[in-house]
Amino acid sequence: MQRSGVVSLAALLLWLAPHSAAFAQSADLVLCDRIAAEPTDPDKPNDVKGVAAIAPSDVATAIKFCKVASASSRRALYQLGRAYAANRQAAEALAAYRKAADKGSSAAMVELGVMYGTGAGVAKDQRKARELFERAAKTGNPRGVTNLAAIDGGTASNPAEARAMLAKAAEANSAEAQFQLGVMYAQGAGGPKDDVAARALFEKAAAQNHPEALEWLGAFAQSGRGGAQDTRAAKVYYERAAALGDEDAKAALKRLDCPYVLKNKRGEVWSNLCF
Repeated sequence: MQRSGVVSLAALLLWLAPHSAAFAQSADLVLCDRIAAEPTDPDKPNDVKGVAAIAPSDVATAIKFCKVASASSRRALYQLGRAYAANRQAAEALAAYRKAADKGSSAAMVELGVMYGTGAGVAKDQRKARELFERAAKTGNPRGVTNLAAIDGGTASNPAEARAMLAKAAEANSAEAQFQLGVMYAQGAGGPKDDVAARALFEKAAAQNHPEALEWLGAFAQSGRGGAQDTRAAKVYYERAAALGDEDAKAALKRLDCPYVLKNKRGEVWSNLCF
C-alpha cells in the first residue's frame, strides 16, 4: 500500500509539472480580466463585467498581470494596452494595441483608430483611423460601427451596411449595439422605420443598464411609441438612467415633475412650474 501511495504521488507531481504554468497563466488572465477588461469588448467573457476606466489604484497591477497573460491571450494584450494608456505610456499602449489588432482584436482596432484619429501618441492619420474602424465594424464591433459613422461626418457612408453590422453585434448581446441599432430603427436609418423593434432593442440594452437605452426607453414609454403608453414606467426608466449619470434622463425627470414651462415675453424659458 505504501509503495502504491508513493507511485500515486509521483504520478501527481508528473501531471502537475506541465500544467502548473498553464494554471498560473490562467490566474494572471483572470485577474487581468477583473481589473482591466473593457465592457464592450467582444472578446470579453460573458461572466466578466469589465470597467469603463481602469482605477488608478489598479493600473500597476493590471500592467503586471496583463503583461504575463498577454503571452497567450489577445484580449490580455488589448487590456495591457488599456493599462498602459491609463498610465500615460502612449508608446507602450500603441505597441500593445497593434499586436492585439494583428491577432484579430476588434477592440484594439478601435483604440488604434482613436489614437490615429486624434493624433494621441502617434501622427494623426484620418485615413488610417477610418481603415481601422472599418475593420472593427466588419467584425460587428459596435464601437467600430459608431466611430466609423462619426469619422464619416456623423452619418455612416452606408447606413444599410452599418445596420447589418450592428444587428450582428446585437445578436451577440452587445448592449451598445442593441442601443445603436434601436436608434437606427427609430430614425429609419439604413432601412424601414420600426418603433416596435426599436423599443424591443432598447429594452434588451436597458436590461444591461445601458444609460442611453434607458433614457430612450423612458421616452418611448412616456409617449406610447412602439408600445403601450406608461408614464409611471417611463419615470422608472428615467430614474435608472439618471442614477447612471445620463443628463437627458435627469432633464426628462424634471419635465415630468414640472410639466408647465413659464416663458418671458421674448419666448425664453424662465422657469418650470412643479406640482
